Amino acid sequence: MVIFVKKEVKKNKNKEIIKKFKIFFSKYNYILILILPFILMDILTKILGNKIHFYGIIRLVPTLFTLLWITFMVGSSLFLEKKKGKIVYIISFILSFALFITNNIYYSMTDTFFDFSLLMLASEGSEYFLDAIKNCNIWVYVSAILILITFIIGLKKYPKREKTNLKSVIKIFFAFLIIHFLLPFMYGPANNELTWSTWRNPRNIYNTFNDNNKSMMITGLYEYSFRNFYVTFIKAKKTTNEEDLTFLEEEYGKETEDKTNKYTAKYKDKNLIIIQLEGTDSWLITKEDTPTLYEMMNNSINFTNHYSYYNGGGSTFNSEFAVNTGFITPLSYTQNAYTFNKNHFPYSLAHLFKQDGYAVNAFHMNTSEYYSRGTNYKNWGYDNYYGLKDLGTYNDDSYTLDRELILNETFREKMFSEEKFVDYIITYSGHLPFTTEKGVCKKLVEEDILKEQNLEKLPEDYTLPSLTEEECARRQAKETDYMVELLLDTLKEKELLDNTVIVVFTDHYLYTLSDQTILDKYKETDNNLINHTPFFIWSNEKEKKKVNDVTSQLNVLPTLLNLFGLEYYSNYYIGKDALSTDYQGYVFFSDYSWYDGNIYVDGGTVTNGKEIDPLVLEDKNYYINYIIRKNDLTLKYDYFKKIKQNKTDNGV
Repeated sequence: MVIFVKKEVKKNKNKEIIKKFKIFFSKYNYILILILPFILMDILTKILGNKIHFYGIIRLVPTLFTLLWITFMVGSSLFLEKKKGKIVYIISFILSFALFITNNIYYSMTDTFFDFSLLMLASEGSEYFLDAIKNCNIWVYVSAILILITFIIGLKKYPKREKTNLKSVIKIFFAFLIIHFLLPFMYGPANNELTWSTWRNPRNIYNTFNDNNKSMMITGLYEYSFRNFYVTFIKAKKTTNEEDLTFLEEEYGKETEDKTNKYTAKYKDKNLIIIQLEGTDSWLITKEDTPTLYEMMNNSINFTNHYSYYNGGGSTFNSEFAVNTGFITPLSYTQNAYTFNKNHFPYSLAHLFKQDGYAVNAFHMNTSEYYSRGTNYKNWGYDNYYGLKDLGTYNDDSYTLDRELILNETFREKMFSEEKFVDYIITYSGHLPFTTEKGVCKKLVEEDILKEQNLEKLPEDYTLPSLTEEECARRQAKETDYMVELLLDTLKEKELLDNTVIVVFTDHYLYTLSDQTILDKYKETDNNLINHTPFFIWSNEKEKKKVNDVTSQLNVLPTLLNLFGLEYYSNYYIGKDALSTDYQGYVFFSDYSWYDGNIYVDGGTVTNGKEIDPLVLEDKNYYINYIIRKNDLTLKYDYFKKIKQNKTDNGV
C-alpha cells in the first residue's frame, strides 16, 4: 500500500512538472522562436564548412559562446520598450545575417572563413563580387532563405513591452562581461612551448586567432566575428615582447655558411625575366593547350614537386610578396602581405639585383593602386611598376588579354633595357570568370569565331557557344601561352634570347573554379597538396633537369640569387637554395600542416600512411614551427630595419 501511494505521489509530481513546463513553454515559446534564426546561423555555418575536420560542430564551449551572444543580443532587446527593442532585435539580426552570408560565400569560394583584414582588399575584390555570389554553393542560399523565414516569424511573435526595464538590461550586460571573461578558461591552459600542439590547442587558437577555420569551429559564428574584429583592428600587433626579440637576435646572429655548388653563378650577368602566371594550374600546361610553356618546362630546370602558398585572401599578391622578399604572409596572426608596405626589405630580389647593376621593373595589367603595388614594388627596390590600365590607352577590356603585355609599344620600350635587366611580369588572362557570358573567355571565343568566319564584327543577335568552366580555363591558359610565345619571339628579334633566363611559376592553384569536380579530376584535393603548381627556370641552353625535392615560393629567391652569383646571407630568408647539394625540401601551409616529399603531417601526425622514426618526426615538427615563428616575428617587428641599421652603424 505504501509503495502504491509513493508511486501515485511521484506520478502526480511528474504530471505537475509537465503541466508547469507546458504553461512555461506556452507563455515563453516566443523566446525560442526569436533565438532560432541566430542558432541556425551558427550551426549552419559550421555544417557548410564541411571540409573542416576539427573540434566538431557541437561542442560545449562554442555552444556556450553562441548562447551567450544570443542572450546578449536578443535578451537585451526584450527588456526594452517595444519599439526600441524591436529595432535592436532587427539590427542584431541584420549584422548577424551579414556575417553569416559573408563568411559562407567566402568559404564557398576559398575554403576559408572571412577575415576582417580582407576589408583592406575591398576595392580589389569588388569587381569579382557578383561572380562570387553567382558561383556560391547553392546550400548557402537555401540556408539563408530558411533563416529569413524564421526571422520573419520571430518578428510577428515579438512581444509588447510598455516600458524599458533598465535594471534587467544592465544585469544582462554585466553577466555577459563576466561569463565572456571566464569562458576561454574552459578550453584548458594554453601551451606556450614551441611544439606542434601549440597550433592545435584551442586556447592557443583563441588567444592568437592564428587559423580562421579552426577559430570558427572552437568559438562559433558570433565569438569568431568578435574575436576576428578585435585581433584585426584593436589588438596591438607591435607590442614588444622581449622573448620574441631575443629569439630574433639569436636567429639572425648566427654565422651562415653560404655554400657554393655547380650552379653558382651559372647565369652570371644574364638578363632575368620572371613570369608569374595567374591561375595557370599544373593540369593546364599541356602540349595541346599551352605548347610554348609545355616545351619550355620540359627543356628547363623543372621543379616537379612545387607548391604555392594560398592563404585565402589576396593570394596573387601573397605570391609576389614571397618571391620578392623571401617571406610569406604571417600564419600566427591575421595580416595581408600587401599591408607590409612600410616594412624594410633591403635583401629583396630587386634590391640585390640593382646592387649588381640591373634595371629592375614590374609589369601587369592592373593599376599601381591595385594591391598597393605601386607602393610595395617601390619599397622592394623596383625602379618602376607599370600597369596597362594606368596608360589610359584601352577603350575596352582588351587590356585583360595577356598578349598586350608584349604587344603594347610602351611596355615593349620599357621591358627590354640596353643594360642588364630584371623584368617581373604578372599575367592576368587566367583569372575568373570562366564563362562565355563575360570576361576573358567571352572575348577570346568571339575572337576565334571572327577569325574562323572571316568576319570583322559579330551580328548583334549572335549567340556565343556555351563553354564549360574547364574549356574556358584551357582557352584562357592558351592566351597566356600566346603571350609567352610573343615574348620569346621579341627576345629573339632583339637578339636577347641567348642572354636571358626566364623563370615561370604560378601564383596559386585554380581555386576560383566554381565546379570543384574539375580539380578532383586532375589534382589531389583532400589536403593541401592541392596547392601543387608549376615552377621552372628556362634558358636557351635548354637544360633538361628535374628537381623532385619539394619546393615552394620561398625557395625561388635564394635559388635565383645563387644561380646569378649574387652575394647574399642565406639566413636572411625562410627558404633555401633548392639546387644546393644538401637541400632538404619541405613546404608548410596556412593550417600548419606540412609535406617533405615523403610524409604529409597534419597536427603533428603523419596522415598519408608513410613511416618515419618518431624522434625524426618530432625534430621536423619542431623545425617547421621554428621557421614559421621566424617568418612571422621578422615581419611583425620589421626586423630587417634593425639589421640594416646595425650594419650601417658598424660601417658594413
